[in-house]
Amino acid sequence: MERTRTRAGAAVFLMLILGHLGNALEVPLDPKVLEELAQPPTITQQSPKDYIIDPRESIVIHCEAKGKPHPSFSWTRNGTHFDIDQDPKVTMRPRSGTLVVDISGEKAETYEGVYQCTARNKHGAAVSNNIVIRQSRSPLWSKERNEPIRVQEGEALVLHCRPPAGLPPPIIFWMDVNFQRLPQSSRVFQALNGDLYFSNVLKEDSRNDYICYARFPHTQTIQQKQPITLLVLNLDAVNETVAALFNETDFFSDGSVEERKPTFLIPSGSSSSKMVLRGQVLELECITEGLPTPEVSWSKLSGEFPDKRTSIVTFQKILRIVNVSDADAGEYRCTAHNRLASIHHTIRVTVKAAPYWITTPRNLVLAPREKGQLICRASGTPKPTINWAMNGIPIENSPEDSNRKVEGDTIIFEEVQTGSSAVYQCNASNEYGYLLSNAFVNVLSETPRVLTPANQVYQVIRNNHALLDCSSFGSPIPKITWFKDSQSSTLEGDPYLLHENGTLEIYVVQALNSGKYICVARNTLGIAENHVYLEVKEPTRILKQPKYKVAQRNMNVVFECKVKHDPTLIPIMIWLKDNGELPDDERFLVDSDSLTITDVTENDAGTYTCIMNTTLDHDSASAELTVVEAAPTPAVIYEQPDPPTDLELTDMKPRSVQLTWIPGDEHKSPIHKFVIQYTDSLHDHGHWHNLTHVPGSKTTAHLELSPYVHYSFRVLALNAVGLSDPSNPSHMYKTNPAAPDENPSGVKGFGTEHDNLMILWKPLSGLQANGPGLQYKVMWRQKDVDKNWTSVTVANVSKFMVSGTPTFTPYEVKVQAINNNGIGPDPAVVTGHSGEDLPVQAPDSVQVLVLNSTLAEVHWEPVPLKTVRGHLKGYKVYYWRERSLHKHNPHRVEQQLLSFSGNKSHGMLPGLQPYSLYLFNVRVYNGKGEGPASSNLQFETPEGVPGPPSFLRITNSNLNNLTLEWGPPNDHNGHLTGYILKYQQVNNSNELGPIEELALPANKTSVTLPNLKYSTRYKFYFNAKTGQGAGPVITEEAVTIMDEAMPSRQADIATQGWFIGLMCAIALLILVLLIICFIKRNKGGKYPVKEKEDAHTDPEFQPMKEDDCTFGEYSDTEDHKPLKGSRTPSNGTVHRDSSDESLVDYGGGDGQFNEDGSFIGQYSGKSSIRETAEAHSPVNTTTMNSFV
Repeated sequence: MERTRTRAGAAVFLMLILGHLGNALEVPLDPKVLEELAQPPTITQQSPKDYIIDPRESIVIHCEAKGKPHPSFSWTRNGTHFDIDQDPKVTMRPRSGTLVVDISGEKAETYEGVYQCTARNKHGAAVSNNIVIRQSRSPLWSKERNEPIRVQEGEALVLHCRPPAGLPPPIIFWMDVNFQRLPQSSRVFQALNGDLYFSNVLKEDSRNDYICYARFPHTQTIQQKQPITLLVLNLDAVNETVAALFNETDFFSDGSVEERKPTFLIPSGSSSSKMVLRGQVLELECITEGLPTPEVSWSKLSGEFPDKRTSIVTFQKILRIVNVSDADAGEYRCTAHNRLASIHHTIRVTVKAAPYWITTPRNLVLAPREKGQLICRASGTPKPTINWAMNGIPIENSPEDSNRKVEGDTIIFEEVQTGSSAVYQCNASNEYGYLLSNAFVNVLSETPRVLTPANQVYQVIRNNHALLDCSSFGSPIPKITWFKDSQSSTLEGDPYLLHENGTLEIYVVQALNSGKYICVARNTLGIAENHVYLEVKEPTRILKQPKYKVAQRNMNVVFECKVKHDPTLIPIMIWLKDNGELPDDERFLVDSDSLTITDVTENDAGTYTCIMNTTLDHDSASAELTVVEAAPTPAVIYEQPDPPTDLELTDMKPRSVQLTWIPGDEHKSPIHKFVIQYTDSLHDHGHWHNLTHVPGSKTTAHLELSPYVHYSFRVLALNAVGLSDPSNPSHMYKTNPAAPDENPSGVKGFGTEHDNLMILWKPLSGLQANGPGLQYKVMWRQKDVDKNWTSVTVANVSKFMVSGTPTFTPYEVKVQAINNNGIGPDPAVVTGHSGEDLPVQAPDSVQVLVLNSTLAEVHWEPVPLKTVRGHLKGYKVYYWRERSLHKHNPHRVEQQLLSFSGNKSHGMLPGLQPYSLYLFNVRVYNGKGEGPASSNLQFETPEGVPGPPSFLRITNSNLNNLTLEWGPPNDHNGHLTGYILKYQQVNNSNELGPIEELALPANKTSVTLPNLKYSTRYKFYFNAKTGQGAGPVITEEAVTIMDEAMPSRQADIATQGWFIGLMCAIALLILVLLIICFIKRNKGGKYPVKEKEDAHTDPEFQPMKEDDCTFGEYSDTEDHKPLKGSRTPSNGTVHRDSSDESLVDYGGGDGQFNEDGSFIGQYSGKSSIRETAEAHSPVNTTTMNSFV
């Protein structure tokens, strides 16, 4: 019988069957095969719900959909019909619902609003989300005048930023006049609202260029606030000034800065609350003031921080938790302390949730009188409300259907009828958001079709398993049966296995299983059958393996590798050295059943492997080569030969030429060979390439040439010493153009999306082109479905994208070279696959076996390969600890993931928390992503040893006793049975004394240890225990106080007579010095330093005015004066020093920023200080993003 491959339905139908089994079906649209199949609309692309537009560009609102027939589109705006024909600025793309709004000459605000797209055909209507269009805004800072801020050293301070409200909100940062970031620390830092906080100010904080910047990311502009001047007043300076005014020797009794206990600035009080949405970022802020600068720490009173999602930033001031979950709710404590006191603030965090999907409704394809259901389940806090619509109309307002019943989040269909196809919308909403999903119900009545190509031949090696496909489509789903040859009985039982998708599997194939197989597909509307053939081949085996060899250097070695294979298969022998390719060396000679290495060297030592490949199987064997030194011989010095001369071209033909030359002097070393090189002045001028070589006994070579090349040749001679210098080039020889001799290599096809096929190839070089006008004819067809090739001709590219392909479908592709002189040879056919899509089926029969308190083993039934819809990568197990089985331990929902590569059916879950309830599910994944999850299963881990106690501290230290307090472990891991306390003395040389041990009951949280030695250091070891044993140890050290008699003995010195006399003499000397200073001061004499200061007044130094006690430099009445550090010429003109120029000065210029924050470029448009201080031009931030 002639075995031909005929067109018998599209392989894309396979997606229908697999989807049907999973109760979710995607109907492909192949116009060549599925002309009669209908499909309601499906939205395939839409703009985001919250769409912020750039007012400088056209507005593009996306809405794409597919269906059969192709859907039409309409829009609503703010709930009413939007007639785009009445607005000349609005156009809709052809065969698309995408709107393009040309806002040139218009205000973007005109088109702000809520838009919704509807895609409709005669089978139903699908709707998009509500798309809220808003214009991005980057408003200017309001004009203001910042008065200098004067603050006493040591006080707390807040510099307010108060940026203009933008859309989206701006990013805030502080810099100086030189565009450098202001240094921040635990004392000086930026809050979440952008304000700059000082826990306490220092004298060095005085400066006149505190500048707040706001970067608006959507429009990439920056606005700056007016610079703020800060003056920090030192108490000593205030004392001197005030004392001089009031004729007092000392106004303040003590010039030192007074220390302060910590105080909370943000948030205020002892407690506060905060709400955060699930999946968002939680940021808790704790800003304090005090002197010394308080240190801040964070803790969670109701549990632990999630390890991988928590970070503490901004010098411990901000606690950040990303991707918030319900387990993150609870009380968080911020603690601030310095050496004076410690304070606490508790923040109660509640987690709400916008709706999120539990089960999205999935498309249904049903036959008449079949049953089905759409399920729409979502969760959230508060619980979302589910509302259904049909074809965009609330279902309660849609025509009644006795076969349809709505029960909350489920629509149940009973005995659907022809013509009842529709698109249903599920809307899940609460006060924090909504979800909208479309799912169609498509009622089809189709007779069975077998999609597997007819008369397909399967070749299998004996003793392997075979898979015979019988892909089918029909509505209702056809039932598949198999027959062999002319037998009338169905193939069931050992050694056959019939899979759910119709594939017949033979476990262990033998020769007697060869033959013709018939698959039959039946449903209530008809029957279809298909024939395939199975050929069983003999396995490939190596009969004589290569053997271990030891060879002397410069000897020859032969490895034999004799193979037996099926005579109908074409074998290919490959040799490897050390698992890599053989060296590119003519000394390695590969024959049909051997490898010969001539003149072996030390580098040839290694492992050699022969591999015999056929199209179905392979076999391999290896042997090692060891190279040893040959017997020593007297050293002989040779010289390399002279270059050949007198090159001549003869017998010149279109594709060949004869080259002759005269050899140079051999210098007592025979020439082994001549190397002929060429250069192509047309395509690769100046670069020489090896063309061929001939033995040293020849002085002529016949050269095969390529068309359309301008050849020049040269010759080099090689002897035992090395290569000679190259000869002089020959005359140029030009060959004529011709059609290509070869096609591109490296052709392959693969998908980048589920509906495309990318075809790649390695383009030909100029030498390979054979002529001008090189192009590539790209051809493809669906394997075993299409007889004719689809083609396109391209130039100057190395890839081509085919769109609209069915998902993960095999394609045959080939690429042919073409130039102005003709086409290349018939190209080789390469098989590739279109893009992958997500798997459609979850693993079944999921089970779990708990092995111990920290390890469990999960088992599952692998999904059918046809449902993977791509290359099977493996399985993923998601698992999380739902809660502890101990009532005192908190709930923790920290999802973890383990991946198991390949077609696995089980895996281990290590590192579990003892005495806990876990939930898990299993998913298959391919190159595209993950499939649906299996149902959540739960298991409990047994009791284990506890974690370390949460803390151990010494609360009371007396002369001979200590009191210890502790907290129970955060992880009980079972029922606590008690605690173990061990302690020992530590002397001054850190030597340890004997250990004392004390057993404590589980309900105690403190203990007092009596009868200890005074003034002695003790080290404590403390841990908890359960029935499974003791947990990790925590340690602490403490010292008992000294004997009270010791300080009294040290104080006896104060009563000695000599000490009292010394103190009196020192006091008398100080009194005499004070009297001399007082007399000198009353005389009013000038010191030499004072005279010099009066004679050389610093123009930058501006003393405090005596009349109003203000600093002249910052007087409100002298706005015309320049900033400190500027220079004022005698003519009154202000010239600005380059280091004092502000970002505001160049708002209209061409300045740019380097990535390190420095400002570069030419400054233009400079005006007086007063004018530039009020300018608010946006600054382009193309290169300023590094600041934020």
